[in-house]
Amino acid sequence: MNSSKYPISTALTSFNLETAAPTAPAIDPPKKTVAKVHHLPPSIWKKMVGDAKSPLDKAIERTRDFFFREQLPDGYWWAELESNVTITSEYVMLFHFLGMVDKVRERKMARYILGKQTEEGYWAIWHTGPGDLSTTIEAYFALKLAGYPADHPAMRKAREFILANGGIIKARVFTKIFLALFGEFSWLGVPSMPIELMLLPNWAYFNVYELSSWARGTIIPLSVVMAERPVRKLPPWARVKELYVRPLRPTDYTFTKEDGILTWKNFFIGVDHLCKVYESSPIRPFKKKATSVAEQWILDHQEPTGDWGGIQPAMLNSILALHCLGYANDHPAVVKGLEALANFCIEDEEGLVLQSCISPVWDTALALVAMQEAGVPADHPALVKAAQWLLDLEVRRKGDWQIKAPELEPGGWAFEFLNDWYPDVDDSGFVMLSIKDIKVRDRKHKEQAIKRGISWCMGMQSQNGGWGAFDKDNTKYLLNKLPFADLEALIDPPTADLTGRMLELMGNFNYSKSHPAAEHALEFLQKEQEPEGPWWGRWGVNYIYGTWSVLCGLQAIGEDMSRPYVKKAVNWFKSKQNMDGGWGEVCESYFDRSLMGSGPSTPSQTGWALLALMAAGEVHSKTVARGIDYLLNSQKQDGTWDEDAFTGTGFPKFFMIKYHIYRNCFPLTALGKYRRLLAESGEKK
Repeated sequence: MNSSKYPISTALTSFNLETAAPTAPAIDPPKKTVAKVHHLPPSIWKKMVGDAKSPLDKAIERTRDFFFREQLPDGYWWAELESNVTITSEYVMLFHFLGMVDKVRERKMARYILGKQTEEGYWAIWHTGPGDLSTTIEAYFALKLAGYPADHPAMRKAREFILANGGIIKARVFTKIFLALFGEFSWLGVPSMPIELMLLPNWAYFNVYELSSWARGTIIPLSVVMAERPVRKLPPWARVKELYVRPLRPTDYTFTKEDGILTWKNFFIGVDHLCKVYESSPIRPFKKKATSVAEQWILDHQEPTGDWGGIQPAMLNSILALHCLGYANDHPAVVKGLEALANFCIEDEEGLVLQSCISPVWDTALALVAMQEAGVPADHPALVKAAQWLLDLEVRRKGDWQIKAPELEPGGWAFEFLNDWYPDVDDSGFVMLSIKDIKVRDRKHKEQAIKRGISWCMGMQSQNGGWGAFDKDNTKYLLNKLPFADLEALIDPPTADLTGRMLELMGNFNYSKSHPAAEHALEFLQKEQEPEGPWWGRWGVNYIYGTWSVLCGLQAIGEDMSRPYVKKAVNWFKSKQNMDGGWGEVCESYFDRSLMGSGPSTPSQTGWALLALMAAGEVHSKTVARGIDYLLNSQKQDGTWDEDAFTGTGFPKFFMIKYHIYRNCFPLTALGKYRRLLAESGEKK
């Protein structure tokens, strides 16, 4: 298997690695020789932990050893971040637009896309999810570009689904943009995002820094593309006119209004009409200046490795923007951008998938916490090396967050190998929790990094008491009413799960419940609690994830866990336990609140529920004992668990994620914590 220049944990991807032959990397790997991680000899381990006799001890030992095996030479852990086929489909489209198709790699991408098609003929956003129209259209178009004819059985089944659901006219905005690039949809039907918005000052109600970091990094390059409205004509065999239910009419390019006259959505649809009139005018005095500002922004925000924002949409659209501005395919910025995308790929002899993002910092922090709960000593060489790897990735440069926090000094960590423009409070908090007790050689370096990280995180608290991920006070909810915002993700407002994480960070570093930041956060969480008791989860599925994060934060900061609002959350967890002892929640709970906390049991969500209940003092309850038994009974002999479900969240409802490390790290953390708490109380299992 090849994952470009970065090694990836071989047992933690969806690829069949046992039969995969090695292939040449997309770019040359680093030349330096990395030291091997040395583990303690088994004889020493036996003296440390004794003979593992109980089922609990054996289960912990198996998963602990699995993580030892999967640690990579540099010291980190990194597993696949699986999403849906639009990411790879758009990669196919990019190469066709640039005119630099590699047929061998394209065939591999096509095989990957076909392998994700359901028996019904559609593609979904998550495992076992319903057919998604836009995802299916993009997959169909990519396969058409790759040479699959319309009468191919897979294409025929997909087309039937697409037409039955309204065809291209009913697709989401980003799908229409990619089709417009090739003349398969009119630019007139794409919501306006005038490039002149780049010139609005930061104090304006609507300016680019009121967008979320991911929207900003995507929309700025897209505004360049939409200002140019390029079209690369396709040969007849690659076109997708068969995906229209009927011949197009001018009214097909208008946006569906809400019921009623005086609604914000209808107002913004009217504004969009005015923008289109302006964009069609030959007189646009500020367009040239705005384009120049956008171009410079794109160049300034490219990392030395070629990445933009650490996410596929920002990276791919920035390459498209530079191409539209006349940058040749061999221009250094374009070359580095393409290399960065290649570094997100996982490839073997048969298939190639482009990940939407990569999560080595997050995965390493999760594994470190799990290994410490499993009883691995804080001075173990494997843990020391992982902690040092994390310390070396501390962000020391100001990023976009400084617009809202100009006096704040840089610190913290990002999600990826390199993303200095966009550290986030979730990764930063979890990294600091994971390295807190690790005995690295340079203790002063660690203490200073943690001090900077905590200061940065505290400075990112929003006015309402909560925390968002990448920016503070990114709360212009009206922006999600724009016609462009059909993913409902143009902002990054504070959420309960991130606020819970910050309370957990503060509590573990000796901040008291009476600290003003903690008091404000507690007020925010009580306002955000659902009537049934749980908290909504922004970055994981869903109420189980949010409530786990909040309860752990409340316990760490010293909240009285017998308070009625806490007990309400605990009782909610107990009421959602499945007959098999586990917990699960389907992605559909983002659409239907009646499904909150409901779904087939999964190892990761069971781990969250157990950690939450133990934080609330329920370690001796029958509910927790049944949950532990579920994990013990479902563990495989190699120390891993199976989990097909997507339990991570990119954009609620519209972009779901499967972190391949979750199914193993969270059960290990829960089992280890359970054993530790029982031992502290004088009991054994």
